[in-house]
Amino acid sequence: MPTAMIAFGSSLRAPQNRMNADLMSQKPSESEEDDIPEMELSGGVRGKYYEAYQKGTNVVLLEPDVATVFRDSAVVNQALRQYLAEHGAPPTPSKHAG
Repeated sequence: MPTAMIAFGSSLRAPQNRMNADLMSQKPSESEEDDIPEMELSGGVRGKYYEAYQKGTNVVLLEPDVATVFRDSAVVNQALRQYLAEHGAPPTPSKHAG
């Protein structure tokens, strides 16, 4: 019994688009490399925040209206300490099994 060969689109060899291959193999021009500004990092201090990081840090984002009152971490810490002195520490949340 004769069998017929069926060609599928995915098995056919398609011609490559030469223009795409040429564009992808090009190296960036000098003007593209110069678009990235250089940064001056010579004044950096290695390990400047290492100790603070080791102790642990909490980063909290303030809403804009609150940030106008609490300008920096010193003011926030002072307000929180005063709140804790007046109201005590909040209860620790219990972990739910599940």
